[in-house]
Amino acid sequence: MSEKYLVGIDLGTSGTKTVLFRQDGSVVSSATAEYPMVQPQNGWAEQDPDDWWDAAVSTLNRVLTQSGVNPSEIAGIGISGQMHGLVMLDKDGRPLRSSIIWCDQRTAAECEEITARVGAQRLIEITANPALTGFTAGKILWVRKHQPEIYEKCRHILLPKDYVRYRLTGAYATEVSDASGMQLLDVPKRQWSAEVLEKLEIDPSLLGKVYESCEVTGTVTKDAAEATGLAAGTPVVGGAGDNAAAAVGTGVVADGRAFSTIGTSGVVFAHTDKLSIDPKGRVHTFCCAVPGAWHVMGVTQAAGLSLKWFRDTFCDGERSVAEAMGCDPYVIMTEEASRSPIGANRLFYLPYLMGERTPHLDPDCRGVFFGLSAMHTKRDLIRAVMEGVTYSMNDCLNVLGEMGVRPERLLACGGGGRSAFWRQMLADVMNCPVCTAQSSEGPALGVAILAGAGTGLYSSVKEACDQMIQVNAPQSPNPDSVQAYAKKYEVYRSLYPDMKEAFKRLAN
Repeated sequence: MSEKYLVGIDLGTSGTKTVLFRQDGSVVSSATAEYPMVQPQNGWAEQDPDDWWDAAVSTLNRVLTQSGVNPSEIAGIGISGQMHGLVMLDKDGRPLRSSIIWCDQRTAAECEEITARVGAQRLIEITANPALTGFTAGKILWVRKHQPEIYEKCRHILLPKDYVRYRLTGAYATEVSDASGMQLLDVPKRQWSAEVLEKLEIDPSLLGKVYESCEVTGTVTKDAAEATGLAAGTPVVGGAGDNAAAAVGTGVVADGRAFSTIGTSGVVFAHTDKLSIDPKGRVHTFCCAVPGAWHVMGVTQAAGLSLKWFRDTFCDGERSVAEAMGCDPYVIMTEEASRSPIGANRLFYLPYLMGERTPHLDPDCRGVFFGLSAMHTKRDLIRAVMEGVTYSMNDCLNVLGEMGVRPERLLACGGGGRSAFWRQMLADVMNCPVCTAQSSEGPALGVAILAGAGTGLYSSVKEACDQMIQVNAPQSPNPDSVQAYAKKYEVYRSLYPDMKEAFKRLAN
């Protein structure tokens, strides 16, 4: 029997990465294509959906050409994507305007309108989240209010990755994990909410059919095959939103498993077989890519961003040394931080450079160094930044714990996850073993795994993960460090409540 292959397409904000995998999860070839984001006004962010399709076409052609694999040996395709973007198509399936993407902040008034129409409590009960400016529903209302002539012509509403699916298969479809971020899905029931759609006066026929993430949603058309080099008839599964895809790509597909990402923002993401919604709306609950299960996710707005800000503002010396040594400036900075003791000589950092999401839901709070004295050196400040970000991510984990979601181990991803020093800090602060996956393909591997499960190469998503993902040995918590950090964390936790009113005064 000839070997089978799987394709994962990961449609990000800055570019699309397409990876061809063997059935065991090893990489055959990969290709990336970038595209621009435009900001027509301050706080707005848009992209051209056809840029995504062009990127998918070029990367698919390149991985197939580089690999020499016969397209007929590809068992299935999965697509991962940036969530929350609004794609509006006319009756012929052509985009009516640029896509308003996830980081666009223009919809504050529409979010108030959604809350008023549905009711704050009811909205959380159905969609598992409060009305947020990033989500898709507010963008739909914004277009209806400000560009009625476009809304009139709209016949289909899709998410970014689902536009690429439409171009590949002709199917107007989505899947539960990405649809959870639209604020139109009944998250407990995993279907569109008739109640929310009625209250917001959105015609349900505009929305695609909702599938589970590993279900086959369509097959590659003859036209798409000619454009991409794929074989016509190749199955395309539901795929997943970026974080849900990353969860599958790191094996976080069963109770007791979680991952943390220290990228620009920080994410603590846990799988749960039991639906759990935070009534205060501090964390997101979404359908996950495993049928019949969910995930809960806390977000620290400025995780890696805090260390990047410190590097760019104060670390010219470290950058020069790193350049001379041919290494990353963060390596030099981490080495300095390791020479400061736990607690950074009684110095604390609050990582609220961009306001905060979890656990405070406060756009007005700002970054703080607390306890600064003449004895402190740069190494203390760097360590305090890393510790402050880690404490903030522990806040996320504690909210998950309040909801009954308690992981037994954590997989570390993102730039920060590559640092053994930062991983040990996570293990000690969270009192939880921290490990890394051997593959760094994350979302692309995740949706390839979904394709493997959906096309019958594997019996389930979990079985596919067990076969296709290898995990490195964990870093275990150090009992003495756990105790030392626990005392510092209590001080950290007391700072935000003490400063909350001062932040409001500063904002005004």
